[in-house]
Amino acid sequence: MKNTKLILILVVTALIALFFALDLQQYLSLTELKARQNDFNLYYQENPLQTLGLFFVLYVLVTALSLPGAAIMTLAAGALFGLVSGLILVSFASSIGATLAFLVSRYLFRDAVQNRFGNQLGAFNRGVERDGAFYLFTLRLVPLFPFFMINLLMGLTPIKARTFYWISQVGMLAGTLVFVNAGTQLGQLESLSGILSPGIVLSFVLLGIFPLLARKGLDIVKQRRALSHFPKPAHYDYNLVAIGAGAGGLVSTYIGAAVKARVALIEKHRMGGDCLNTGCVPSKALIRSAQRVQDMKDADAVGIAGTAPKVDFKRVMESVQDIIRKVEPHDSVERYTGLGVECISGAARVISPYEVEVNGERLTTRNIVIATGARPLVPNVEGLDQVPYYTSDTIWELRTHPGRLLVLGGGPIGCELSQAFARLGAEVTQVLRGERLMPREDADAVAIIAQHFAKDGIQVLTRHDMRRFETVNGQHRLICEHQGEDVTIEFDTLLLALGRTPNASGLGLEEIGVQLDKRGALQVDEYLRSNIPNIYGVGDVTGGYQFTHTAAHQAWYAAVNALFGRFRNFRVDNRVIPWCTFTAPEVARVGLNEQEARDQQVPFEVTRFHMKELDRAITEREEAGFVKVLTVPGKDRILGVTIVGAHAGELIAEYVQAMKQGLGLNKILGTIHVYPTLSEANKYAAGEWKRAHTPHRLLQWVWRYHRWMRGGRAPASPKSAPSEKQASR
Repeated sequence: MKNTKLILILVVTALIALFFALDLQQYLSLTELKARQNDFNLYYQENPLQTLGLFFVLYVLVTALSLPGAAIMTLAAGALFGLVSGLILVSFASSIGATLAFLVSRYLFRDAVQNRFGNQLGAFNRGVERDGAFYLFTLRLVPLFPFFMINLLMGLTPIKARTFYWISQVGMLAGTLVFVNAGTQLGQLESLSGILSPGIVLSFVLLGIFPLLARKGLDIVKQRRALSHFPKPAHYDYNLVAIGAGAGGLVSTYIGAAVKARVALIEKHRMGGDCLNTGCVPSKALIRSAQRVQDMKDADAVGIAGTAPKVDFKRVMESVQDIIRKVEPHDSVERYTGLGVECISGAARVISPYEVEVNGERLTTRNIVIATGARPLVPNVEGLDQVPYYTSDTIWELRTHPGRLLVLGGGPIGCELSQAFARLGAEVTQVLRGERLMPREDADAVAIIAQHFAKDGIQVLTRHDMRRFETVNGQHRLICEHQGEDVTIEFDTLLLALGRTPNASGLGLEEIGVQLDKRGALQVDEYLRSNIPNIYGVGDVTGGYQFTHTAAHQAWYAAVNALFGRFRNFRVDNRVIPWCTFTAPEVARVGLNEQEARDQQVPFEVTRFHMKELDRAITEREEAGFVKVLTVPGKDRILGVTIVGAHAGELIAEYVQAMKQGLGLNKILGTIHVYPTLSEANKYAAGEWKRAHTPHRLLQWVWRYHRWMRGGRAPASPKSAPSEKQASR
């Protein structure tokens, strides 16, 4: 077996080496084709069968060995043999050669490559397993990669050889026809002026627009295929129905109503979704109350004497509800009805891609947007069902002081609420399974947060695995394992902050064939379409970035694609998604951080500016933190930014815009920032990058010029230039 493979490798290598050693590629060029066209035609007339046979064998060899020149040979077939004969010849030769390359790749490399690079080939393998024939047909009709790469890579997948052959035969036919037709026009070219003849121009126009037409045709076929099992209504009640009145549903229906479509918004609970009622709004209101308490505790440091703050916990939690009621009108039924959205209260169920049932009534619609968000994850831990607990959805019902508060989870929700409740007087213990808080953030950012948590009296227990809950004599306990030993943690109040699970089940989606991933999230493509093309998904239900601003961002794409997709579809732009954890200090992010860049093996440079050097941060006594910018080595193009500090969520916006618009650090450095403000930190970070890339050789010549202009002698070397901060003063 090994000897056979070795021999085959040697033969293939020898043939490829011989091809280049003899410079045979010179004969596979457009110039050579035109120069020898008359000789080829004469030989073909005298030896038609021999010419056809030799051309066929040569084409098979070129394709099988993945040599350059197949495209030129396809043009040559049209020029030498005409449209019909050239098409038949190339169609079979290309398919046979492609299959030979496929078989060689499979025989020599599939087992070894799959064993070693299975993760990298995951997309191909999944595509073949899910819909192998159509997947290959798409690649053949609209090649995302050169055909020779498709031949070799498909040989590494489980697809059957006979399936590969006939799909290649059919899938390449349309493209072959366009190329051969172009070749027939080249065959008629007698002079350079003939290059502008209508036939040749049309042929090359077809070459340019064929991939676009093929992709559009494939989209139509795919859509009809996905919807073929469902009867189409004679008419529709709505152009778009959104399920879920969080940010995704609100924005998608708002856009639909703005462009005069008839839209409906269905919500079974409260308008505004998680963000208004249990997420962003109440948590930030609570954090603000906690910050006021902390400001009072720190007042003595600025010479303001007073008593320690007395926290009325019930009033604090009721004030949070007051804030929710003030924001409610922004997301209310009245407002959205006034905007032209029909708001329906009830639990929705998708009956078909065209029908949604709510309150016993069936609504017909051309498009459906699923924006049902996510719910807190509740772990399957022994004894948890015997212990009262809160989640980020239910903690706002709490009116009595939490006492000893146990928080499970070290992500953004767990960290924000841990610190807020600690500042309001709770005795907080935060238990993590991992090695540190906020695992998605860089270690240097987390270190600052950990210091502040310790200052606020929060006990953070890392690498503690939950084992069971128990209640003994009315005392609640969590038993954890830490370094092989059991650890008992007593608590009065339990808060679960272990992440969120998409709300995609129970809507009837699985029953009509909508695909969910293993986490239960709705699977969508780059246009936010599910596998049923008129059902879209936005926000947390898709399992991606679980942020309100991301759901709103995606909702625009979903609404526009749903309502106007027959004319043009827009790929959702997730390149520049910022987020912020609202601890004190805040941690804001956009793009890559250091640990992600290393994991992805992306080359980068790091530039830092520390908040303790910023005048406004000093006056505010908010000196903890930094601005850290990752850039392309030697360039000012921004790869990502992490900001730790007061109001980091506001400061990150400048970098979000810069990355979105392709602006580098030089542009930020050249922008006037008000003094003294926290936003100057962004400018100073850009200044740090500029100093690190100072053109020292040029400055030596500039120094010599200034010495010459003074007409006298100067020290042997120039003094160092002032810093950006010093210069600004």
